[in-house]
Amino acid sequence: MILKRLNILNYKNIGEAHLELSPKMNCFIGHNGMGKTNVLDAVYYLSFCRSASNPIDSQVIRHGEPFCVIEGEYEDKGDGDVDESSESPSLLISVGMKRGQKKHFKRNKKEYKRLSEHIGLIPLVVVAPADTLLIEGVSEERRRLMDMVISQYDHSYIDALSRYNNAHQQRNTLLKQAENSTSGVPFDETLMQLWEEQMAEAGEELYHKRAAFIEQLTPVFQEYYQHISGGQESVGLQYVSHCQRGPLLDVIQRDRHKDLAVGYSLHGVHRDDLEFTLGGHPMKREGSQGQNKTYVIALKLAQFEFLKRTASQTTPLLLLDDIFDKLDARRVEQIVRLVSSDSFGQIFITDTNRDHLDQILSNSSLDYKIFHVEQGEVSV
Repeated sequence: MILKRLNILNYKNIGEAHLELSPKMNCFIGHNGMGKTNVLDAVYYLSFCRSASNPIDSQVIRHGEPFCVIEGEYEDKGDGDVDESSESPSLLISVGMKRGQKKHFKRNKKEYKRLSEHIGLIPLVVVAPADTLLIEGVSEERRRLMDMVISQYDHSYIDALSRYNNAHQQRNTLLKQAENSTSGVPFDETLMQLWEEQMAEAGEELYHKRAAFIEQLTPVFQEYYQHISGGQESVGLQYVSHCQRGPLLDVIQRDRHKDLAVGYSLHGVHRDDLEFTLGGHPMKREGSQGQNKTYVIALKLAQFEFLKRTASQTTPLLLLDDIFDKLDARRVEQIVRLVSSDSFGQIFITDTNRDHLDQILSNSSLDYKIFHVEQGEVSV
Protein backbone atom coordinates (compact mmCIF):
# COMPACT_ATOMS: atom_id res chain seq x y z
CA MET A 1 0.00 0.00 0.00
CA ILE A 2 1.29 3.45 -0.93
CA LEU A 3 0.05 6.74 0.58
CA LYS A 4 0.21 9.20 -2.34
CA ARG A 5 -1.31 12.28 -0.74
CA LEU A 6 -1.95 13.31 2.85
CA ASN A 7 -4.14 16.25 3.86
CA ILE A 8 -4.27 17.39 7.49
CA LEU A 9 -6.41 20.12 9.01
CA ASN A 10 -6.27 21.06 12.71
CA TYR A 11 -4.72 17.79 13.88
CA LYS A 12 -2.77 18.31 17.11
CA ASN A 13 -0.40 21.24 16.42
CA ILE A 14 -0.68 21.00 12.63
CA GLY A 15 -2.93 23.74 11.28
CA GLU A 16 -3.01 22.74 7.63
CA ALA A 17 -0.81 20.52 5.47
CA HIS A 18 -1.19 19.14 1.95
CA LEU A 19 1.57 16.66 1.21
CA GLU A 20 2.49 14.93 -2.05
CA LEU A 21 4.47 11.92 -0.87
CA SER A 22 7.23 9.75 -2.26
CA PRO A 23 6.23 6.13 -2.92
CA LYS A 24 9.38 5.03 -1.08
CA MET A 25 11.06 7.33 1.46
CA ASN A 26 9.56 10.36 3.23
CA CYS A 27 11.79 12.19 5.69
CA PHE A 28 10.52 14.75 8.20
CA ILE A 29 13.18 16.93 9.81
CA GLY A 30 12.76 19.37 12.67
CA HIS A 31 13.53 20.07 16.31
CA ASN A 32 11.66 18.27 19.07
CA GLY A 33 8.12 19.51 19.65
CA MET A 34 7.70 20.96 16.16
CA GLY A 35 5.13 18.40 14.93
CA LYS A 36 7.12 15.71 13.09
CA THR A 37 5.60 12.92 15.16
CA ASN A 38 2.12 14.41 14.68
CA VAL A 39 2.43 13.95 10.91
CA LEU A 40 3.25 10.27 11.43
CA ASP A 41 0.42 10.01 13.96
CA ALA A 42 -2.02 11.28 11.32
CA VAL A 43 -0.85 8.46 9.02
CA TYR A 44 -1.29 6.03 11.91
CA TYR A 45 -4.82 7.33 12.55
CA LEU A 46 -5.86 6.49 8.98
CA SER A 47 -4.85 2.85 9.57
CA PHE A 48 -6.13 2.28 13.12
CA CYS A 49 -8.98 4.81 13.50
CA ARG A 50 -7.22 6.28 16.53
CA SER A 51 -4.10 8.13 17.59
CA ALA A 52 -1.06 6.11 18.64
CA SER A 53 -0.43 8.36 21.62
CA ASN A 54 -3.86 9.58 22.76
CA PRO A 55 -7.04 7.45 22.73
CA ILE A 56 -9.26 10.48 23.46
CA ASP A 57 -10.36 11.86 20.09
CA SER A 58 -11.35 15.30 21.37
CA GLN A 59 -7.76 15.86 22.51
CA VAL A 60 -6.24 15.43 19.05
CA ILE A 61 -8.17 18.45 17.70
CA ARG A 62 -5.94 21.50 17.54
CA HIS A 63 -6.32 23.88 20.48
CA GLY A 64 -8.91 26.54 19.80
CA GLU A 65 -10.38 24.79 16.77
CA PRO A 66 -13.85 23.16 16.59
CA PHE A 67 -12.91 20.23 14.35
CA CYS A 68 -10.13 18.36 12.55
CA VAL A 69 -9.86 16.39 9.31
CA ILE A 70 -7.34 13.84 8.03
CA GLU A 71 -7.52 12.54 4.48
CA GLY A 72 -5.26 10.09 2.70
CA GLU A 73 -5.26 8.95 -0.93
CA TYR A 74 -3.71 5.49 -1.28
CA GLU A 75 -2.64 3.31 -4.14
CA ASP A 76 -2.84 -0.43 -3.62
CA LYS A 77 0.31 -1.95 -5.10
CA GLY A 78 -0.49 -5.40 -3.73
CA ASP A 79 2.98 -6.87 -3.46
CA GLY A 80 4.61 -3.58 -2.55
CA ASP A 81 5.86 -2.74 -6.06
CA VAL A 82 6.19 1.02 -6.41
CA ASP A 83 6.42 1.27 -10.21
CA GLU A 84 4.63 4.53 -10.96
CA SER A 85 3.98 3.49 -14.57
CA SER A 86 1.45 0.86 -13.54
CA GLU A 87 -2.18 1.64 -12.79
CA SER A 88 -3.45 0.53 -9.39
CA PRO A 89 -6.75 0.97 -7.57
CA SER A 90 -7.06 4.27 -5.71
CA LEU A 91 -8.39 4.34 -2.17
CA LEU A 92 -9.58 7.44 -0.31
CA ILE A 93 -9.67 7.24 3.49
CA SER A 94 -10.87 10.18 5.56
CA VAL A 95 -11.84 11.00 9.11
CA GLY A 96 -13.57 14.10 10.44
CA MET A 97 -14.10 14.97 14.10
CA LYS A 98 -16.03 17.77 15.79
CA ARG A 99 -15.82 18.46 19.49
CA GLY A 100 -18.55 16.69 21.40
CA GLN A 101 -19.67 14.64 18.41
CA LYS A 102 -19.04 11.19 16.99
CA LYS A 103 -16.19 10.97 14.49
CA HIS A 104 -16.94 10.02 10.88
CA PHE A 105 -14.55 7.52 9.31
CA LYS A 106 -15.01 6.96 5.58
CA ARG A 107 -13.67 4.74 2.81
CA ASN A 108 -14.16 6.19 -0.67
CA LYS A 109 -16.65 8.66 0.87
CA LYS A 110 -18.79 5.88 2.38
CA GLU A 111 -18.91 5.84 6.18
CA TYR A 112 -18.06 2.68 8.06
CA LYS A 113 -20.79 1.17 10.22
CA ARG A 114 -18.15 -0.49 12.42
CA LEU A 115 -14.60 0.82 12.67
CA SER A 116 -13.33 -2.73 13.14
CA GLU A 117 -14.17 -3.33 9.47
CA HIS A 118 -11.33 -0.97 8.54
CA ILE A 119 -8.54 -2.48 10.68
CA GLY A 120 -6.07 -4.37 8.49
CA LEU A 121 -7.01 -2.69 5.22
CA ILE A 122 -3.90 -0.48 5.42
CA PRO A 123 -1.37 -2.51 7.45
CA LEU A 124 1.15 -0.38 9.29
CA VAL A 125 4.05 -0.78 11.70
CA VAL A 126 5.39 2.09 13.76
CA VAL A 127 8.71 2.19 15.61
CA ALA A 128 8.80 4.97 18.21
CA PRO A 129 10.64 6.01 21.41
CA ALA A 130 7.68 4.86 23.52
CA ASP A 131 8.35 1.29 22.37
CA THR A 132 10.82 0.92 25.24
CA LEU A 133 7.69 0.50 27.42
CA LEU A 134 7.40 -2.94 25.86
CA ILE A 135 10.44 -3.86 27.94
CA GLU A 136 10.15 -1.51 30.90
CA GLY A 137 6.37 -1.29 31.22
CA VAL A 138 3.57 -3.52 32.45
CA SER A 139 2.22 -6.62 30.69
CA GLU A 140 -0.65 -4.62 29.18
CA GLU A 141 1.86 -3.01 26.78
CA ARG A 142 2.99 -6.40 25.50
CA ARG A 143 -0.58 -7.71 25.13
CA ARG A 144 -1.45 -4.59 23.16
CA LEU A 145 1.41 -5.37 20.80
CA MET A 146 -0.01 -8.84 20.09
CA ASP A 147 -3.55 -7.52 19.74
CA MET A 148 -2.50 -4.77 17.32
CA VAL A 149 -0.62 -7.08 14.96
CA ILE A 150 -3.03 -10.01 14.95
CA SER A 151 -6.05 -7.71 14.49
CA GLN A 152 -4.56 -6.44 11.23
CA TYR A 153 -4.70 -9.83 9.53
CA ASP A 154 -7.45 -11.70 11.43
CA HIS A 155 -10.82 -10.01 11.92
CA SER A 156 -12.13 -12.97 13.91
CA TYR A 157 -9.51 -12.04 16.52
CA ILE A 158 -11.10 -8.62 16.97
CA ASP A 159 -14.48 -10.28 17.53
CA ALA A 160 -13.05 -12.76 20.06
CA LEU A 161 -11.26 -9.95 21.89
CA SER A 162 -14.49 -7.96 22.10
CA ARG A 163 -16.42 -10.96 23.42
CA TYR A 164 -13.73 -11.74 25.98
CA ASN A 165 -13.48 -8.14 27.22
CA ASN A 166 -17.25 -7.91 27.61
CA ALA A 167 -17.51 -11.18 29.55
CA HIS A 168 -14.51 -10.20 31.69
CA GLN A 169 -16.06 -6.84 32.50
CA GLN A 170 -19.43 -8.41 33.38
CA ARG A 171 -17.77 -11.00 35.63
CA ASN A 172 -15.81 -8.27 37.39
CA THR A 173 -19.04 -6.36 37.97
CA LEU A 174 -20.54 -9.40 39.70
CA LEU A 175 -17.37 -9.89 41.76
CA LYS A 176 -17.36 -6.26 42.83
CA GLN A 177 -21.03 -6.42 43.78
CA ALA A 178 -20.39 -9.51 45.91
CA GLU A 179 -17.36 -7.89 47.56
CA ASN A 180 -19.32 -4.74 48.44
CA SER A 181 -22.54 -6.49 49.49
CA THR A 182 -23.48 -6.10 53.14
CA SER A 183 -26.92 -7.69 52.83
CA GLY A 184 -25.70 -11.26 52.93
CA VAL A 185 -27.50 -12.00 49.66
CA PRO A 186 -25.35 -14.39 47.59
CA PHE A 187 -24.32 -13.42 44.07
CA ASP A 188 -26.06 -14.95 41.07
CA GLU A 189 -23.99 -18.09 40.51
CA THR A 190 -25.83 -19.00 37.30
CA LEU A 191 -24.97 -15.64 35.77
CA MET A 192 -21.41 -15.94 37.05
CA GLN A 193 -21.13 -19.34 35.36
CA LEU A 194 -22.40 -17.85 32.10
CA TRP A 195 -19.79 -15.08 32.02
CA GLU A 196 -17.03 -17.50 32.99
CA GLU A 197 -17.96 -19.82 30.14
CA GLN A 198 -17.91 -16.91 27.68
CA MET A 199 -14.58 -15.73 29.04
CA ALA A 200 -13.13 -19.21 28.67
CA GLU A 201 -14.46 -19.77 25.16
CA ALA A 202 -13.23 -16.46 23.77
CA GLY A 203 -10.06 -16.64 25.86
CA GLU A 204 -9.04 -20.02 24.48
CA GLU A 205 -9.50 -18.66 20.96
CA LEU A 206 -7.31 -15.65 21.73
CA TYR A 207 -4.68 -17.85 23.33
CA HIS A 208 -4.31 -20.14 20.33
CA LYS A 209 -4.07 -17.21 17.92
CA ARG A 210 -1.52 -15.43 20.11
CA ALA A 211 0.54 -18.59 20.57
CA ALA A 212 0.61 -19.28 16.81
CA PHE A 213 1.61 -15.67 16.13
CA ILE A 214 4.49 -15.69 18.63
CA GLU A 215 5.73 -19.07 17.39
CA GLN A 216 5.99 -17.75 13.84
CA LEU A 217 7.29 -14.31 14.84
CA THR A 218 10.14 -15.42 17.12
CA PRO A 219 12.63 -16.79 14.55
CA VAL A 220 12.08 -13.77 12.29
CA PHE A 221 12.65 -11.45 15.24
CA GLN A 222 15.82 -13.27 16.28
CA GLU A 223 17.18 -13.05 12.73
CA TYR A 224 16.59 -9.29 12.62
CA TYR A 225 18.23 -8.81 16.02
CA GLN A 226 21.29 -10.81 14.99
CA HIS A 227 21.55 -8.75 11.81
CA ILE A 228 21.36 -5.38 13.59
CA SER A 229 23.60 -6.36 16.52
CA GLY A 230 26.20 -8.09 14.39
CA GLY A 231 25.48 -11.48 15.91
CA GLN A 232 27.03 -10.58 19.25
CA GLU A 233 24.00 -11.29 21.45
CA SER A 234 21.24 -13.90 21.67
CA VAL A 235 17.65 -12.90 22.43
CA GLY A 236 14.46 -14.76 23.26
CA LEU A 237 10.71 -14.22 23.24
CA GLN A 238 8.40 -16.41 25.33
CA TYR A 239 4.60 -16.27 25.52
CA VAL A 240 3.14 -16.86 28.99
CA SER A 241 -0.57 -17.51 29.59
CA HIS A 242 -2.91 -18.97 32.22
CA CYS A 243 -4.19 -21.19 29.38
CA GLN A 244 -0.97 -23.14 29.70
CA ARG A 245 -2.16 -24.39 33.11
CA GLY A 246 -5.07 -26.35 31.66
CA PRO A 247 -8.59 -25.63 30.29
CA LEU A 248 -9.20 -21.95 30.89
CA LEU A 249 -12.65 -22.47 32.42
CA ASP A 250 -11.13 -24.74 35.07
CA VAL A 251 -8.36 -22.20 35.75
CA ILE A 252 -10.86 -19.35 36.14
CA GLN A 253 -13.24 -21.28 38.40
CA ARG A 254 -10.55 -22.97 40.49
CA ASP A 255 -9.74 -19.77 42.38
CA ARG A 256 -13.12 -18.06 42.24
CA HIS A 257 -13.04 -17.63 46.01
CA LYS A 258 -9.90 -15.51 45.66
CA ASP A 259 -11.55 -13.39 42.98
CA LEU A 260 -14.54 -12.85 45.28
CA ALA A 261 -12.19 -11.70 48.02
CA VAL A 262 -10.43 -9.08 45.85
CA GLY A 263 -13.40 -8.13 43.64
CA TYR A 264 -11.85 -8.78 40.22
CA SER A 265 -10.65 -11.62 37.96
CA LEU A 266 -7.15 -12.83 38.77
CA HIS A 267 -6.99 -15.39 35.97
CA GLY A 268 -7.55 -15.23 32.24
CA VAL A 269 -5.89 -14.13 29.03
CA HIS A 270 -6.13 -10.52 30.21
CA ARG A 271 -3.08 -11.44 32.31
CA ASP A 272 -1.07 -12.89 29.39
CA ASP A 273 2.49 -11.68 28.98
CA LEU A 274 5.61 -11.90 26.84
CA GLU A 275 8.98 -12.59 28.42
CA PHE A 276 11.86 -10.77 26.73
CA THR A 277 15.33 -12.21 27.32
CA LEU A 278 18.91 -11.31 26.49
CA GLY A 279 21.42 -14.14 26.83
CA GLY A 280 18.80 -16.13 28.72
CA HIS A 281 18.24 -13.36 31.31
CA PRO A 282 15.36 -10.86 31.61
CA MET A 283 15.85 -8.03 29.12
CA LYS A 284 14.41 -5.56 31.61
CA ARG A 285 17.29 -6.29 34.00
CA GLU A 286 20.16 -6.99 31.61
CA GLY A 287 19.73 -4.73 28.57
CA SER A 288 21.55 -1.45 28.02
CA GLN A 289 19.72 1.46 26.38
CA GLY A 290 21.20 0.52 23.01
CA GLN A 291 20.35 -3.16 23.43
CA ASN A 292 16.79 -2.34 24.51
CA LYS A 293 16.30 -0.12 21.47
CA THR A 294 17.80 -2.77 19.17
CA TYR A 295 15.44 -5.32 20.70
CA VAL A 296 12.25 -3.35 20.07
CA ILE A 297 13.36 -2.27 16.58
CA ALA A 298 14.06 -5.91 15.66
CA LEU A 299 10.69 -6.88 17.12
CA LYS A 300 8.87 -4.24 15.08
CA LEU A 301 10.71 -5.14 11.87
CA ALA A 302 9.72 -8.76 12.46
CA GLN A 303 6.11 -7.63 12.79
CA PHE A 304 6.51 -5.82 9.48
CA GLU A 305 7.77 -9.00 7.81
CA PHE A 306 4.92 -11.00 9.36
CA LEU A 307 2.24 -8.55 8.21
CA LYS A 308 3.77 -8.41 4.75
CA ARG A 309 3.04 -12.13 4.44
CA THR A 310 -0.44 -12.05 5.93
CA ALA A 311 -2.26 -8.69 5.94
CA SER A 312 -4.37 -7.84 2.89
CA GLN A 313 -1.66 -9.22 0.60
CA THR A 314 0.07 -5.84 0.61
CA THR A 315 3.30 -4.40 1.99
CA PRO A 316 2.67 -2.44 5.22
CA LEU A 317 3.64 1.18 5.70
CA LEU A 318 6.65 1.60 7.98
CA LEU A 319 6.85 4.58 10.35
CA LEU A 320 10.23 5.22 12.00
CA ASP A 321 9.94 7.95 14.61
CA ASP A 322 13.26 9.17 16.04
CA ILE A 323 14.76 5.67 16.09
CA PHE A 324 18.47 6.49 15.83
CA ASP A 325 18.92 8.02 19.28
CA LYS A 326 20.98 5.89 21.73
CA LEU A 327 22.26 3.56 18.99
CA ASP A 328 25.92 3.25 18.04
CA ALA A 329 27.01 4.01 14.48
CA ARG A 330 27.29 0.33 13.50
CA ARG A 331 23.71 -0.47 14.52
CA VAL A 332 22.42 2.65 12.78
CA GLU A 333 24.21 1.53 9.61
CA GLN A 334 22.66 -1.94 9.80
CA ILE A 335 19.15 -0.49 10.24
CA VAL A 336 19.75 1.89 7.33
CA ARG A 337 20.74 -1.01 5.08
CA LEU A 338 17.69 -3.02 6.12
CA VAL A 339 15.05 -0.37 5.52
CA SER A 340 16.70 0.71 2.26
CA SER A 341 16.32 -2.76 0.78
CA ASP A 342 13.63 -3.84 -1.66
CA SER A 343 11.94 -5.82 1.13
CA PHE A 344 10.38 -2.64 2.48
CA GLY A 345 7.73 -0.50 0.84
CA GLN A 346 6.86 3.08 1.71
CA ILE A 347 8.73 4.49 4.70
CA PHE A 348 8.20 7.57 6.87
CA ILE A 349 11.14 8.73 8.98
CA THR A 350 11.48 11.55 11.51
CA ASP A 351 14.73 12.84 12.95
CA THR A 352 16.27 15.96 14.40
CA ASN A 353 19.63 15.04 12.86
CA ARG A 354 19.92 15.58 9.12
CA ASP A 355 23.15 13.53 9.08
CA HIS A 356 21.27 10.26 9.69
CA LEU A 357 18.92 10.92 6.80
CA ASP A 358 21.75 11.99 4.50
CA GLN A 359 23.43 8.69 5.32
CA ILE A 360 20.30 6.76 4.33
CA LEU A 361 19.88 8.66 1.09
CA SER A 362 23.55 8.58 0.07
CA ASN A 363 23.71 4.79 0.43
CA SER A 364 20.69 4.08 -1.74
CA SER A 365 19.06 5.01 -5.02
CA LEU A 366 15.61 5.30 -3.42
CA ASP A 367 13.04 7.83 -4.51
CA TYR A 368 12.63 10.23 -1.60
CA LYS A 369 11.22 13.52 -0.36
CA ILE A 370 12.43 15.65 2.53
CA PHE A 371 9.97 17.75 4.53
CA HIS A 372 10.85 20.37 7.11
CA VAL A 373 8.56 20.77 10.12
CA GLU A 374 8.55 23.89 12.28
CA GLN A 375 5.82 24.99 14.70
CA GLY A 376 3.26 22.76 13.02
CA GLU A 377 4.08 24.01 9.52
CA VAL A 378 5.23 21.35 7.02
CA SER A 379 7.22 22.47 3.97
CA VAL A 380 9.31 20.80 1.26
